[in-house]
Amino acid sequence: MSSSALTTENSAVVMIDHAVGFGNVFRSHDLSLHVNNTVGLARTAGVFGIPLVLTNGADTGPYGPLFSELRAVTGGAPVIVREANFIDAFQTPQFAAAIESAGRRKLVMSGLLTEGCVLGTSLAGLERGYEVYVAVDATAGETLETHQVAVQRMVQAGVVPVTWLSLASQYQGSYTNHQTVPGFLGLMAQHSPALGMLFQGQAARQAAPAASSPQTGNTEPAGSVHRNP
Repeated sequence: MSSSALTTENSAVVMIDHAVGFGNVFRSHDLSLHVNNTVGLARTAGVFGIPLVLTNGADTGPYGPLFSELRAVTGGAPVIVREANFIDAFQTPQFAAAIESAGRRKLVMSGLLTEGCVLGTSLAGLERGYEVYVAVDATAGETLETHQVAVQRMVQAGVVPVTWLSLASQYQGSYTNHQTVPGFLGLMAQHSPALGMLFQGQAARQAAPAASSPQTGNTEPAGSVHRNP
C-alpha cells in the first residue's frame, strides 16, 4: 500500500449494489443511518469532483433498484448492471472498463453486502494492483459479526478502512480551499447529526444578538416604566 494520501486527484469512489432489497437483509447497521452515510459518500464525490462508479443488479432483479435517495444525488450517472456474477464486480467487463477509464489507482468502495460483493470486489481490486479503501460506515452486512469479520479479512489483505466523513475531511484538507467549503459544510450539516446540531447551535447564538438588540431611538433601560409627560 502506498503511503501517499488520498486526494481528489488520485482516487475514485466505487459504490456497489446499494439496492433497496438489501434493506430487508442487512442487520449490522441501522437502515436510515446506512442510507444517510451512503448519500453522504455519494455527495462527497460530487462536491469534490471525484469519479463515481455505480453498480447494481437489474432493477427488475430480486433486489430491485438502487436507493432512491442515492439516485437523487447521483443524477444521470450510469449504473453498471452486473448480471452473471454476484461477488466480484471486476468480472463484469463494463465495470472493469469504467474503473480503468477513471484513471485512478486508489479506489474507495462501499456497498452491500460487506461479506459478499464488497469483500470480493475489494480483494479483486488488490489483485489487480489498485489501492483499495472501504467506507465501513457506508457498508453493511447480514449481521454485525459478518460485517466485522469481512472488514477484518479485508484489512489483513491490505484494504484500508475509512469513514465517509473522514474521507470528505481529507479531501477538503483546509478551509483555505474556498471553492469547496460551502459544499463541505453542507455535507456535515446534513449528514452528520452531531455536527449538524453544532452548526444549528452556532447559528442560533449568532442570531441572538441581532434579535435582542434595542430598537433605534429606545433609550429607556430594560424594565423601566414609561410615563407620559
